[in-house]
Amino acid sequence: MGAVRGCNIPEDLMYSIDNNVWVRKESDGSATVGLTSYAGSLAGQIVSYTPKKVGKEVKKDKSCATVESGKWVGPAKTPVTGEITAINDAVAAKPGLINEDPYGEGWLVKIKPADWDGESGDLKTGADALAAFEAKMDADGFGGC
Repeated sequence: MGAVRGCNIPEDLMYSIDNNVWVRKESDGSATVGLTSYAGSLAGQIVSYTPKKVGKEVKKDKSCATVESGKWVGPAKTPVTGEITAINDAVAAKPGLINEDPYGEGWLVKIKPADWDGESGDLKTGADALAAFEAKMDADGFGGC
């Protein structure tokens, strides 16, 4: 597991750095999307999670869910275009899972990508992701998780 300024950044996932989201391609071809620990740290304790409905088509860099904390309300933007195939009922019941386990139980949605090969090329992984998050945190004046 990689870390930048105390924020866990698993090096086996792919990241949309600008949107602070991760994506993992699953063996069945679907993709799981979630917020990074950095996003959770910036937002503070998540108190609400409102995903788009299963069956809804979502476009790359557009909202797949709305999350709310005590100091922020905003979209979680999907890193690839696709159809939502599952939402996280555990997070709906306990939104704080996004903060507690962002890369495990705190995932947001699963989607069936429309063009994984075409759209995943600009996502970062491994050392590239760690370096990109370091630069983003520096630009944002972020002290650490």
